[in-house]
Amino acid sequence: MRMESVEQVKIRIERLLKPDRLAHSYGVAGEARRLAAQYGADPDKAYYAGLCHDICKNMTPEEQLQWIKRSAIILDDTFYRQPPIWHGFAAAQYLREEVGVEDEEILQAVRYHTTGRAGMSLLEKIIFTADLTEPGRDYPDVETVRTLAGRSLEQAVLYILRYTMGKLLVNGGPICRDAWEAYNQLVTAQKKEKTSEKE
Repeated sequence: MRMESVEQVKIRIERLLKPDRLAHSYGVAGEARRLAAQYGADPDKAYYAGLCHDICKNMTPEEQLQWIKRSAIILDDTFYRQPPIWHGFAAAQYLREEVGVEDEEILQAVRYHTTGRAGMSLLEKIIFTADLTEPGRDYPDVETVRTLAGRSLEQAVLYILRYTMGKLLVNGGPICRDAWEAYNQLVTAQKKEKTSEKE
């Protein structure tokens, strides 16, 4: 199956997404393209991934689970207790089967855009960050995240992880393994960097 063009994807998401989610997806696509140009990633690939990242967001949890089960990814019990993160994993499988996306970099960026993971690629960091910094986002720390994103994707990703994990901890929610592993890796790398700067 041939991968759908950007124009075909736009038609698809306009059919699948509610107006506010559609506006968000266009915002993420534009922000992802801007960050890609800044940090040396492929702007077209970033735009495409941004358009697609929430393609399953307005499906029911049951529909999302059906797509997740079609993938070969093994997920732990904590994952299944967190429906808000299912749509990224569902979207990766949906894109593979229905949209013809075979580019693993795009699929990974879409899959982990809400959780992050250890060993994130540049494109994964871009989509993860763009999701929280696109122009339509409005939450207490958004300007801080935008400022960090302009200086360092690693700093922005780490801040986002701290912010989202902090909210989950305050509300007594579970934190998935991928987010913990992403956080631990970035914190360790940051400490090593600070240590080497002192030497």
